[in-house]
Amino acid sequence: MNHLLRRTPYKIAGLLIGFFIVGLSFILSISLGKTPIPFQTVIDAFFSYDEAVTEHVIITTSRLSRAVIAAVIGAGLAIAGALMQALTKNPLAAPDIFGINAGALFFIVAAATFFNVDSLVSYMWIAFLGASIAGVLVYFLGSFGRDGLSPIKIVLAGAAITALFVSFTQGMLVIDEQNIQSVLFWLAGSVAGRSMDMLLPVLPFMIGAAVMTLFLGRQINILMSGEDVAKSLGQRTLLLKFMMGIAIVFLAGGAVAVAGSIGFIGLIVPHMIRGIVGTDYRWVLPFSALGGASLLLLADIAARFVIMPQEMPIGVMTALLGTPFFIYIARKGLTKDE
Repeated sequence: MNHLLRRTPYKIAGLLIGFFIVGLSFILSISLGKTPIPFQTVIDAFFSYDEAVTEHVIITTSRLSRAVIAAVIGAGLAIAGALMQALTKNPLAAPDIFGINAGALFFIVAAATFFNVDSLVSYMWIAFLGASIAGVLVYFLGSFGRDGLSPIKIVLAGAAITALFVSFTQGMLVIDEQNIQSVLFWLAGSVAGRSMDMLLPVLPFMIGAAVMTLFLGRQINILMSGEDVAKSLGQRTLLLKFMMGIAIVFLAGGAVAVAGSIGFIGLIVPHMIRGIVGTDYRWVLPFSALGGASLLLLADIAARFVIMPQEMPIGVMTALLGTPFFIYIARKGLTKDE
């Protein structure tokens, strides 16, 4: 495949362009909505805040936190998707497709239904636990048998685990209808109405996981050349896979704990990035973070206007974007990567 950015200077320039796109998307997220806010007013809200100005209050109490959360969640899901595709060598790997999101969401609903848990910090740890268990189950089922792990088997395992956790979640909501309102917050998949108080408990874990992955790019490149080759070069493949798994759990679990189940970001963005910069994970991971942040910010903006004056859940918007892309990748063949 011909890559648009082949040399390091162009890739560095691409990163700078990516930061610019994220910044522009961030400003547009704050500016656009049911109440349009001029760009100059957005700037004034940061540098000369006046609580008597309605637009300033809207920005600081609602839109700023919403934009920050969308950027962080988008970046986290995109990195998690890139890591999953490298770990499983499967182009269809993503947290939502492989049951990671469903597992985290199931455990949150179970905690609210059976144990009356309502602490945001508790939800964070519960989401991490659910994401971990779902990931282990999918990897185990996908590796079961004489042939070991294969792209087709792990996709089937992910679909099965996702269906299992989704059915359990729906069953609990039917049993305990009074709890539906408390968990719709996560079922819808949205960044609307979220506050920084929800993001701050998971932010250190997500940042730590993202930073860790940036130092694993070279090792992931070696792993992608084949496990036998990696071991012959002295790589501790089991430790590397464990670190990648921990990063996926923190990134995907943290995203679900804050914004609920938002799909397809982890699938779409890594494919787009590899089509631009190639398969070197030293570049794929940082570019994925910027691409995921931009895409979720833009999807959130679009979700505000599709059914005005109401808002469409951002999870629905990303599904509309991602489903055709999923079908295209599936038609290309599960055993082929880019």
